[in-house]
Amino acid sequence: MMGFGRKPSVENLDFDDIRQGLADNSILLVDVREPNEWDAGHIPGAILMPLSTFDATAIPDPQGRRIVLSCRSGRRSLTAADSAHEAGVPVDAHYAGGFLDWVNQGGPVETGS
Repeated sequence: MMGFGRKPSVENLDFDDIRQGLADNSILLVDVREPNEWDAGHIPGAILMPLSTFDATAIPDPQGRRIVLSCRSGRRSLTAADSAHEAGVPVDAHYAGGFLDWVNQGGPVETGS
């Protein structure tokens, strides 16, 4: 059992990790931004599970892929990772730079829902 205040470590992934993981289908990218942010632009291949209604137990079966959380800048994805740990869902990675980094690195963007 973990001591009070101790959180499991969450690995910080970068643009190349996310791009490669989506390309080879080794990650399930879960975007925890809100629907209006998602509609304005999101990473192709990601699924939307807004933090405001986030339920880690509702994450679809990753079918052997690693679950990776993403948001705008990397803050909300860590909050979602904490929720996942509390729910017993094994999430050990997030996109540290989030959608802002994805756009800055020139990653493709989809709009709409």
